[in-house]
Amino acid sequence: MMSVSTVVKVGIADMNIADGETSIRTSGLGSCIGVVLYDEWIKLAGMVHVMLPDSSIGKEVKPNLAKYADTGIEELIRQLKTRGANLRRLQCKMAGGAQMFQFQSKSDVMRIGPRNAEAVKEVLLKHGVPIVAEDLGGNKGRTIEFFTSTGILQVRTVNEGIKEL
Repeated sequence: MMSVSTVVKVGIADMNIADGETSIRTSGLGSCIGVVLYDEWIKLAGMVHVMLPDSSIGKEVKPNLAKYADTGIEELIRQLKTRGANLRRLQCKMAGGAQMFQFQSKSDVMRIGPRNAEAVKEVLLKHGVPIVAEDLGGNKGRTIEFFTSTGILQVRTVNEGIKEL
């Protein structure tokens, strides 16, 4: 187990930033995706817990930016840059995007996990942020924790233990 002084928590449809000797963690990733963007050079990482692929489907007057892949990643990049991150150095590790329920219909509406993954990858591509590791899909829930000092993303899966990316 790695020793970390502080764990920064990220809730569902939430985002946060961690640096130095801290780690950043989110749980409850089913169809949601935990997206970690980090600048290894300055040991700065941000995480967004993406629930849905596209903010245009939201009906909120003041949308929660972290809830959607398009606005969440944009906002996370903006916040990291204000803290000194360099867009050219940013890298991504992510996990989640499971298909939690088996549906008879192949309706796109029910493919939230895969659609989240596609949307996240599209936004990252637009910004030129490389995905260096991912653990996506399947039908299992995950908890992830990213360690800023090492750049390791731990993915905990029920009945499967921990894997490091």
